[in-house]
Amino acid sequence: MKIAVTSKGSDLESQVDPRFGRAKYILIIDVDTLAFEAIDNSENLNAFKGAGIQAATMICDREAEVLLTGHCGPNAFTALKAAGVKVVNDVEGMVLDAVTSFKNGRYTFAEEANVDGHW
Repeated sequence: MKIAVTSKGSDLESQVDPRFGRAKYILIIDVDTLAFEAIDNSENLNAFKGAGIQAATMICDREAEVLLTGHCGPNAFTALKAAGVKVVNDVEGMVLDAVTSFKNGRYTFAEEANVDGHW
């Protein structure tokens, strides 16, 4: 299974970025092997609008089934839900620890966005 994790850096030891659409990086991680791809999200970082939807498109194109992030706005949440991607909000700490917590069933999936748009 592939999951997406917002990240402040390009490796598993980086801190989770609390922003989804405007995260510095989005890591696409195979939870079984921990193989990953670091997506540079700098184009969306300074976007005037639509950053969440563009980031949602990127992770859907890479077939991630789950997103771990700090905050996900309503437009991005709706796009992810429509694509069948489950969202876990309020994730903090190191990316590798977040993946381990996910694998151990410590997170619950969000029912809705946890911030307003343009956070």
